[in-house]
Amino acid sequence: MNSTVVAVSSNGVYAFTKPNRDSVTLLTGLGVEGDVHAGVTVKHRSRVAQDPTQPNLRQVHLIHQELFAELREAGFDVAPGDLGENVTTGGIDLLALPAGTLLHLGDEAVVEVTGLRNPCLQIDRFQDGLLKQVVGRDQDGGIVRKAGIMGIVRVGGVVRPGDPVTSELPAEPHRPLERV
Repeated sequence: MNSTVVAVSSNGVYAFTKPNRDSVTLLTGLGVEGDVHAGVTVKHRSRVAQDPTQPNLRQVHLIHQELFAELREAGFDVAPGDLGENVTTGGIDLLALPAGTLLHLGDEAVVEVTGLRNPCLQIDRFQDGLLKQVVGRDQDGGIVRKAGIMGIVRVGGVVRPGDPVTSELPAEPHRPLERV
């Protein structure tokens, strides 16, 4: 199965959801052009309150569309952009990628995977009970985060729905994704 970009989204103001766009431009070292979370230093409000000088490891948020099908089966209606992601993918297991993976999006853009999104209570404000669907526990009691991955832009470029997605794994040993 070919991996593709299903949708791209951005929002210039703080809001939980992000409207779908015909394209987004990724800016090297910054994130999505015009998106409220773009920047060298952290932009998420809770993290800014802790330390506004920390590096922004969450410049681009990616979610796999397969999560939406899983959520639909559980009775939730979620579409691309609804959970605040910038890039919705199909055909690639984002959650299984190791930290440091390079995701090539379209002809030019490259995003380095930094970690897992750590969902917050805003998800339940969007749809009650949704947080329990995207954060759970495995059989050993470990936390499982399914609300996508985060990355930083290594090479800028325009990304559109239908663009191919390819992954370039880092040198071994691979580091599993942790929350960022």
